[in-house]
Amino acid sequence: MSAGSVAALSQRFGPRYRWYLLLSLMVGTMASVMSSTIVNVAIPDMSRHFVLGQERAQWVSSGFMVAMTVSMLTTPWLLGRYGYRRTYVGTMLLLLGGGMAGGLAGNYPLVLAARVAEGLAAGVVQPIPAIVMIRAFEPHEQGRASGLFGMGVVLAPALGPSIGGVLVDLFGWRSIFFMVVPFCMVSIALAYRFVPDTGPGGATAQRSATGLDWRGLLLATTGTLALLNGLVELRGRSHAAAGLLLATAAAAVVAFIAWQRRAARTGREPLMNLALFGYRIYAMGSIVAFIYGTALFGSTYLLPVYMQLCLKLPAAQVGTILLPAGLVLAVTIGGVGRLTHRLPTSVLVSTGLALLALSFALMPTVGLAGPLWLLVGWAILGRIGLGFILPSLNLGSMRPLTRELIPHGASAINFLRMLGGATGVSLCAIVLEWRIAAHGDSLANPQTSPARLAAFNEAFFLLAALCALAIVAAWQLRGAPRRATAGE
Repeated sequence: MSAGSVAALSQRFGPRYRWYLLLSLMVGTMASVMSSTIVNVAIPDMSRHFVLGQERAQWVSSGFMVAMTVSMLTTPWLLGRYGYRRTYVGTMLLLLGGGMAGGLAGNYPLVLAARVAEGLAAGVVQPIPAIVMIRAFEPHEQGRASGLFGMGVVLAPALGPSIGGVLVDLFGWRSIFFMVVPFCMVSIALAYRFVPDTGPGGATAQRSATGLDWRGLLLATTGTLALLNGLVELRGRSHAAAGLLLATAAAAVVAFIAWQRRAARTGREPLMNLALFGYRIYAMGSIVAFIYGTALFGSTYLLPVYMQLCLKLPAAQVGTILLPAGLVLAVTIGGVGRLTHRLPTSVLVSTGLALLALSFALMPTVGLAGPLWLLVGWAILGRIGLGFILPSLNLGSMRPLTRELIPHGASAINFLRMLGGATGVSLCAIVLEWRIAAHGDSLANPQTSPARLAAFNEAFFLLAALCALAIVAAWQLRGAPRRATAGE
């Protein structure tokens, strides 16, 4: 029995070991989540520093999301080949290096490269906790584990914008990149103590495992980049280029599916196991994940920009306004996590989507002269809704899966959620610029106006409509799936 195996560590630390393991993964996931959201409060300051237009500045967020989205598909292969510990520590080192490089960068291309590196690391690490929760915890404990894990993870984006806003005002945008450094260092130390060096099934990682599906990865990357660049081109006047890029994205999707089917038939390990979507509940959960990812990540881009460019609030105040919503989200996740084995997934997720849609629909009531407590209230309402979705969607969707499909299931559903997120950021930017121009205003105008406010309101209505659409798929999650046990 290897000293770094699950059995050896369980024997050493006793029944509490699985909670120590979850804590170790939580710290690293906090770092990855913080890196994905906190940079939004620094975009206006960074844009001024590098003299960037809205289109180029938006790639600071979109570039991260593209890298994170695609790298999620590599998690099952990396775990099988290198094991949990090497994979996890490697991602933390890459995230640490990206944060340092971004903070010290002297030009925009280096900043963008650092964000891509951070995105690659964040994408690999984020499916891992879901795999651990399904395999290490009994069904009646999974909700509690998901709730506690979610409480910790959401504190990062809850506290991050508040601290980040103050740092931007005091020290500039560079300070944002350095915030992940202490989290990465702590997570690496915890990993060497609690994270096993074995693969997902508890067996020794196999260096001779099937090679990574590079062709599938290339097709997925091509499709994602073509989709997002096509959406960006829609904002300009080059509709022919947009059509070509979107057609390329569609062709890449078709080619990716065909290649994955061929890989499965010929005995190779596909990048995405399409057998997952033979499970109706998992397939519906994936649709929900994509749509709600579009709305959620679109809003994380839209809200800070709305408060700074429309309401003319300083970056520090933006973080303060979002802080209560983040704290309420943490508490909600902890409470809802205990309900995941008592109430149907369809009820929890549909309730959350309805509250999220309502919060977006009510944003126009704030107005240029409206009280800020309204904005705080609607943000809290939306985060309560998110608290119903986060601990229940992944667990509920993955419970019907067989043991060998769990790593692939965690990877694929996170990939689709982030693909929706990357699309949502571009979609919000497209709709925002389109509607601002339609109302006769421009973001280059330093003064806000009712026309600009109307454009932002229309973007919020779009997000509300997306959440309402996701409810249709969420209601299909009802059923009594087979519950995998920790010993399977």
